[in-house]
Amino acid sequence: MGDSEQAIIRVADSLTGVDAVAWDACANPPGEPANPFVSHAFLSALEESGSATRRTGWLPQHLLLEDDRGRLAGAMPLYLKSHSRGEYVFDHGWANALENAGGRYYPKLQASIPFTPATGPRLLVPPGLGCEAVEDALAAGAIELATRLSVSSLHITFLAQRQWDRLGRLGFLQRTDQQFHWHNRGYGSFDDFLADLSSRKRKMIRKERERARENGVAVEWVTGADITEDHWDAFFAFYMDTGARKWGSPYLSREFFSLIGERMSRETLLVMARRNGRLIAGALNFIGGDALYGRNWGAIEHHPFLHFECCYYQAIEFAIVRGLARVEAGAQGEHKLARGYLPARTHSAHWIANPSFREAVAEYLCRERQYVDRDIAALGEYAPFRHDSANNEHQEDDF
Repeated sequence: MGDSEQAIIRVADSLTGVDAVAWDACANPPGEPANPFVSHAFLSALEESGSATRRTGWLPQHLLLEDDRGRLAGAMPLYLKSHSRGEYVFDHGWANALENAGGRYYPKLQASIPFTPATGPRLLVPPGLGCEAVEDALAAGAIELATRLSVSSLHITFLAQRQWDRLGRLGFLQRTDQQFHWHNRGYGSFDDFLADLSSRKRKMIRKERERARENGVAVEWVTGADITEDHWDAFFAFYMDTGARKWGSPYLSREFFSLIGERMSRETLLVMARRNGRLIAGALNFIGGDALYGRNWGAIEHHPFLHFECCYYQAIEFAIVRGLARVEAGAQGEHKLARGYLPARTHSAHWIANPSFREAVAEYLCRERQYVDRDIAALGEYAPFRHDSANNEHQEDDF
């Protein structure tokens, strides 16, 4: 965007009226690795299915930055939230502290992908001349909206590190956490990956994979046009069974999965387990330009290590076959470390309206970042790779 052009920021309370091609040109520009979660198809499926709406506490307030010709030059997926569920960057303690002091934490603004702890851009701007000015304008626009709405705070979560660095220079508070990601070191097969592990871990993984397939369990990949409504019916049953026990109220509606099947089948991988011809478990993954993202898992029969097989080992195999650089296996889970997934730092940025509360949060985050750094370093010492392997050197995912 040139200096002579006048930028206008609009707020869209739905993606329905936003041109999908224009949005995706900002979210996933040509030449950049595609991120499925910032796509118009994914975000609109969340809204149209009733999963991320005002009723569920996710009121869309997407920022659209347009040039003087009305062309979309940048965007931000943004929501007005009445709770902190489905975010995976936990601020419940902040909410309690402010409310105990007589303040009001909710509503707040949240720039994120609902129910999706996967790193990606949050300031959706194509690379090139002037892109940083557009990012700055979006950040300023989000703060202005927060001020107009009189909300307590603005949170931009699981954003790429470059944008995190830039927002820090703009005065946002910076927070870190960690996940576990698997990195492809140019493996030609799963056995090549196993060869990089210590003997004990290699034997453990082989034994777990054998145990998972006992009792006649078979595992298959389903993607693209091969995904049917029968697959989604089965997977939704798995999702509801596991989600109800884990969270009490699963976030995603049945319609969401059908919409994903219609719009994003080529970016979707279902790892499904069968026994006696019946689907009994499954893992939902999304395929990005350079990564596989594990998202949801569920089962109606429980077999030893079947979760590890479907969610971790099959994901590694698929990434190797597709030549993907990494697998992001979702939030938390130190058990992933022994299975080849290394600690990786995640980033979020925060704007707090109340000066005293902002100062208290800033002090807390300074200590928390130090703790996260120490934790990542300590966990890296337990990487399962051979001591003589180049892979034994801990490597972070900087995005």
